[in-house]
Amino acid sequence: MPVWLQAGLWGALAGGALLIGAAIAWFRTVPPRLIAAIMAFGAGVLIAALSFELLDEAERTGGLAATAAGFLAGACAYVAANALLARRGARHRKRSGGRQPSEDEVQGSGAAIAVGALLDGVPESVVLGVSLLGGGDVGIAVVAAVFISNVPEGLSSVAGMKRAGRGPGYVFGIWGGIALASGLAALIGNLTMASASPAATAVIMGVAAGAILAMVADTMIPEAFEDAHVLTGLITTVGFLSAFAIERLAG
Repeated sequence: MPVWLQAGLWGALAGGALLIGAAIAWFRTVPPRLIAAIMAFGAGVLIAALSFELLDEAERTGGLAATAAGFLAGACAYVAANALLARRGARHRKRSGGRQPSEDEVQGSGAAIAVGALLDGVPESVVLGVSLLGGGDVGIAVVAAVFISNVPEGLSSVAGMKRAGRGPGYVFGIWGGIALASGLAALIGNLTMASASPAATAVIMGVAAGAILAMVADTMIPEAFEDAHVLTGLITTVGFLSAFAIERLAG
């Protein structure tokens, strides 16, 4: 199987976890504290993956300067885009409570939430595609991190969408589209970076890592802390340790 196709399939698999979380939240009432706990766990998993799988590999590939430049650029780009979307009604797109606005309350908020969900998912998928460059195997820890973190993202967001009066077509259309976009992003990332220099690869991986860390800090941890409170740090730590163990055992 071509490597670029493998990348697309891995990206779609990881993005498909959003649909799993969405379906659970749509058909079942999940306690807010459980959603918060899963969100905190997912945040810890992502932080571990970007620390040991992304930044470490990027620095080894293209050096510290290229990695740091990409990392800061990714964080700045994410924060700027997130601030713009927040003003259009997507600030609480991962919140499970009643904070997500309906279309009547904020015109265009539905589109902003959809774009925000895409913004959150694309960097993770690009990393999956880049990790297959050079004929290597996809990082199991990265796939696990993205998959595990996507389940609570789908759970929390869809719980909030239901409260805001969004219909099933909108909800599953968004997450189905994001799952497909995740596969496409991984595929494109693999194809476009196949002939890139080590420094360029390090920059791209750094950009993705910076965007992911900014996303975790801006959206996932606040949602987790709202209901998990003082347990957030402990649960996040367990998620981090779990991903670290997976990375070491799979290595």
